This record gives sequence, structure tokens and C-alpha cells, in this order.
Amino acid sequence: MIELLHDLPDGTVGFCCRGQLSGDDIQQQVLPAIEQAMTEHEQIKCLVVFEPGFEGFSLEAAWEDANLGLRHWNGFERMAVVVDPGWLQNGLRAIGLLMPCPMKLFSSAEMETAQRWLSEDLGTIHLDLQGEILSVSLIGQVDRKVYERINDDLANLFSRVEQPRVLLDLRQFEGWQGLQSLNQHLALIREYRHRPSRVAVVYAKPWQQLAQRMMAQFVSAKTRTFSGDDLLAAQEWICAE
Repeated sequence: MIELLHDLPDGTVGFCCRGQLSGDDIQQQVLPAIEQAMTEHEQIKCLVVFEPGFEGFSLEAAWEDANLGLRHWNGFERMAVVVDPGWLQNGLRAIGLLMPCPMKLFSSAEMETAQRWLSEDLGTIHLDLQGEILSVSLIGQVDRKVYERINDDLANLFSRVEQPRVLLDLRQFEGWQGLQSLNQHLALIREYRHRPSRVAVVYAKPWQQLAQRMMAQFVSAKTRTFSGDDLLAAQEWICAE
């Protein structure tokens, strides 16, 4: 069965799942709550709590859940799932990699942390143009809305310099919130890949270096990576003739 959770922030829907879920549970509890919230908000946040005795979905419920996803996933800003380690957590972790919105798992002892994550601001991107040097700093876990907010600013900065030199600072970057934010990142690379004359990437974690090296294959500019301790060397290289 499913029980609606109350006393959540505006724009957030919540469900507590126990026992085995049926198609009627989703039709009578989940769908009306989500569709009502989406009439009031462009995007909503969702908190899903699986109690320790949760037994799974009936075949009918699994079908209804798939239909729900196809119809509404783009309307979710992010989703917090409270579930203790076990078979369900492992399955949800795999599903989360395919979700278009950010999804994060929490244990039952982290209920307050899950609610706080839903309410807090996520990452951001700072842009700064000094002469021909465009500094781009990715901070925290970046979601697709961050890219949407900077689109106009980025286009304006690129319009002011014909071939800027880009310093990409990843020292405080923690990753992308879902596939949509990664797609937005790749879309920006495709859109501006011929514009920079030189790109310096400052990274803090090995995966950042690897990811940037792969993306650099699509950029026509001369590109070089630097560790986080070599910021000064990156700045000198990006300014060199």
C-alpha cells in the first residue's frame, strides 16, 4: 500500500510504500497527487520512502509505474528515495543512472537529510570574462536548470570575444545531477566547440580529467589539463602567446 506524506514543502510530493504495491495504489494515490502538483508547479520534487517490510510491485503496479514514468518524468526536478540497503536499494541505484532527473538514495536514518537535500540549492556555474580570458567554474552537483540559467549569459560573453581563451575550473565540481544535466553540458560543448582558441582545464579528481579528455575530442581548440595544485600554471598557459 501507499500512504501520502504530508507537511512537505510547497512543490514537493511524498509517498510511503509498505507491503506490496498494486496498480490501484498507483492509480488512486500516486497519479492524482503528482498530476495535481504539476498543475500548480512547472516541476516538482518527490520524496519516496520504502519501509523495511516493503515486498515489491505486482506486475500490474510495475506496468502502471512504467506508464507514470513515460508521462511525467520530465516534470520532476529531483527525487529523494529513502530505502535501507538490500535488493531494493541495488535495483534503485541502477534505475537512478537512467533517470532524466537527479535521484539520490538515503537510509531510513537519513530522513531529515533527504528532505533537506530536496529543499536546498544544488550546484552553480560562475562565468567571468577578463579581456580574452573566459573563466568558467563548476561548483557542486550541477543540474540542468543551472545550464538553462547561464545560456543567455554564455551566449553574450561569446559574442563579445571572437575567439576567447577558456579556463575551466573543476576543483569544486562534484558531478552532474542526472542525465539531463549531462546532456546540457554536452550540448554546450557542441554549440561552442569551434569558438575558443585555447582551453585549460583544472581538475581535482581523476574522473574529471578523464571525462574532460573525452569531451576534448569534440573541441577544435588546443586543450590542456592541469591538476588542482597547478592553477597558476593553467593561468599562465592560457595567457601565453
